[in-house]
Amino acid sequence: MARDTREDKWDTVETHFADAVGALQPGALRDPSLPVREGTTLTGARCLELFDIQVGSRLLDIAARILRERGEGHYTIGSAGHEGNAAIAAALRPTDPVLPHYRSGAFYLARSAQAGRLPEEGLRDVLLGLAASAEEPIAGGRHKVFGHPELAIIPQTSTIASHLPRATGVAFAIEWARQLGVAGKWPEDAIAMCSFGDASVNHASALTGLNTAAYGTYRDLRLPLLFVCEDNGLGISVRTPEGWVEAAHHPLLEYFTADGCDLADIHDAAQRAVTFVRETRTPAFLHVRTVRLMGHAGSDVEIAYRTRREIGADLARDPLIGTARLLVQAGLATPKELISRYETERDHVLKLALECTRRPRLRKAEEVMAPLAPRHPHAVAVASARFSPGREKVFRTLPEQEGRLTLAQAVNRTLADALALDPGMLVFGEDVARKGGVYGVTRGLLRQFGTSRVFDTLLDEQAILGLALGAGVSGLLPVPEIQYLAYLHNALDQIRGEASTLQFFSQGAYRNPLVVRVPGYAYQKGFGGHFHNDNSLAALRDIPGIVIASPARPDDAASMLRTCLAAARNDGSVCVFLEPIALYHTRDMFEEGDGGWMAPYVPPMRWAETHVPLGRARSYGDGRDLTIVTFGNGVRMSLRAAVRLTKDEQSCRVLDLRWLSPLPVEDLLRAAELTGKVLIADETRRTGGISEGVIAALIDNGFTGPIQRVTSQDSFIPLGAAADHVLLSEHDIEQAARKMLS
Repeated sequence: MARDTREDKWDTVETHFADAVGALQPGALRDPSLPVREGTTLTGARCLELFDIQVGSRLLDIAARILRERGEGHYTIGSAGHEGNAAIAAALRPTDPVLPHYRSGAFYLARSAQAGRLPEEGLRDVLLGLAASAEEPIAGGRHKVFGHPELAIIPQTSTIASHLPRATGVAFAIEWARQLGVAGKWPEDAIAMCSFGDASVNHASALTGLNTAAYGTYRDLRLPLLFVCEDNGLGISVRTPEGWVEAAHHPLLEYFTADGCDLADIHDAAQRAVTFVRETRTPAFLHVRTVRLMGHAGSDVEIAYRTRREIGADLARDPLIGTARLLVQAGLATPKELISRYETERDHVLKLALECTRRPRLRKAEEVMAPLAPRHPHAVAVASARFSPGREKVFRTLPEQEGRLTLAQAVNRTLADALALDPGMLVFGEDVARKGGVYGVTRGLLRQFGTSRVFDTLLDEQAILGLALGAGVSGLLPVPEIQYLAYLHNALDQIRGEASTLQFFSQGAYRNPLVVRVPGYAYQKGFGGHFHNDNSLAALRDIPGIVIASPARPDDAASMLRTCLAAARNDGSVCVFLEPIALYHTRDMFEEGDGGWMAPYVPPMRWAETHVPLGRARSYGDGRDLTIVTFGNGVRMSLRAAVRLTKDEQSCRVLDLRWLSPLPVEDLLRAAELTGKVLIADETRRTGGISEGVIAALIDNGFTGPIQRVTSQDSFIPLGAAADHVLLSEHDIEQAARKMLS
């Protein structure tokens, strides 16, 4: 493949390398087993190995550019200038979990070599990703990421450091699994590492990761995590102020610094940092000063925002030239040998790149979506019926012997049963432990299971979800609580960009089983402000693959929570379990004291027969004139309205969707066709609410009967009685039903 000079920046980098290395003056021969220079622990032999890896990484960037120009490659972010991170991989063990920066080409090749793989295997992995081949070992052509199921490299698609909260969770889980005595995914003495750019230091998710790790240190928790900031001084075109990364790193994190363009310096600093984290089991921050060569990504034209002098200064610090200088001055190679080594490898990599473009690509939507959210309903049904044979020791009185329970009590008893069954399950969040939750839903769990299983976190939703994601990918079963639905929006990208994408971009090699409990919805009388009374689900509904459960009754809450826990464990499902606050302690259905909204706790021997599969609705009544489709608080309101309609000889049935994703389309169509008319009672907003999805599902599947909807207004929810003016009411439902029936 001939060298292409249409993009001057690429040719300049290669030409400058050849010229600069050719001008080096050889020094006296050193023994390859000795340090490559005075004052370093990097041996000459190791230096030569890492040089070859750095060259391979650089040539992957050259291949990416050529493939893109040929129409065989796609947008990529290169590693040129960051090749010093090969030394960071060398300081770690191949079993240490890592969440790498997108400029980690050399790190990936070094980790691959550490695991005993041939150099060509690591190169081929990356080239298959550049060509979007279905044979690429981690994402299977779905994205260009660094990751491998056998190399403990968890793939990251983030460009804004949203993986830092998860990295903190991984480090947390290493120690927590050991403390719990359960088998985790990583060795007990492992440490976690995550890397990111200097511009990402400013992002809220990065600050969450750093602060959470520091908080753990402050609380004397063991949290073995190495943060690595690869600082090239630029965030695309925006300059990072000199000294900012050093000034901005958290003061409670041990700070190390290195010149990423000097292989000996970064080798020694990485060794010190890794040793510190591994021995002390506390987090540290390694600041690596490096350069960015060949632009930010793709067809980025640096000259539009950088001077030629600035670009030239980075060229002068090219880490490949720096490593070549170490080898030449140590007499371990001549300039000619190193240039020849580069050119020979160049031909090999580009030939390999062309071969990779001929490998199969994803051809159908079914192939693309296969790893998105695998479902194994039979296995989930079996798993949801399991219980601990020692549950009698957990409960003072068995839940099935307590009589009828409220929704809050049903969730509490189900969590206790699940904790007794699964020693790797954790319940955590704000106020969930000693206080037992704002609404008492987790009350007593701390006493029953201790602080290693039920614990309070710092007040940061990103931190809570990050801990959960890290715990899940490490083999535990996290059940975090986000205190109110509106608070979830503070950290939604941890579900959207991190949790929901992991199986998709790793073909199921990495999973983050997750059940997020979220008290939500409105109708809390006299209690207000939109943060505590929130009815917006639009931001959740469009996330591919996640499960959104919305129980209304106590018996459903217990069965559906067991289903979510089983789906998380068996399928790696990401579940959001919405609990209607206003129904937590509701006891009555029609009249005070009737106890109609309570239900007995089903004994374990009947869990299999009462299992609620994902995407199955619940029907009330056998009316033939109108179907009222609803969920959450709407179930109780609709049932009360339906009773009054029935007294007036109007025949209605009520369908509780229960699952808002996936929608129970089959049950919905059956209920709609039984009456020929559908009224949707939706407590969420008219725009972006659940009713939109229900209407679309009905029409898409051929329902031709009348469809109407009543919803809450497109408004934030105000304080006190003013909320009644914008929320769906029982009266609204009844009036709309009468209109359709008249």
